[in-house]
Amino acid sequence: MSKSELEETLAFHIKAARIPQPEREYRFAPPRRWRLDFFWPNADPPLAVEIQGGVWGGGRHVRGQGYINDCDKANACALQNIRLLRFCAEHIHRGDALVLIERALGLVPSDD
Repeated sequence: MSKSELEETLAFHIKAARIPQPEREYRFAPPRRWRLDFFWPNADPPLAVEIQGGVWGGGRHVRGQGYINDCDKANACALQNIRLLRFCAEHIHRGDALVLIERALGLVPSDD
């Protein structure tokens, strides 16, 4: 399943669960051209979700420069006080991504 298919699957799950709709492909950290797959700017603190495609197939996110770029992007989020959750296909298909998003948005109690 491609990254965009994974993103659409998660978007469907979010809508079906009646979670507030995120901004999609949100551009942040100008002048960088980074985009966040899903972004809830009004969450406290703001919440971003990135979908990691190609985990088992040697996609760009698991190779040298792609991994370095993802580290840079995650660090930029941290410096802007944006919580970043990263999910792969397994997390989405098992429903783990949806549960963690609901917890991060304070929609369900934490297991802590």
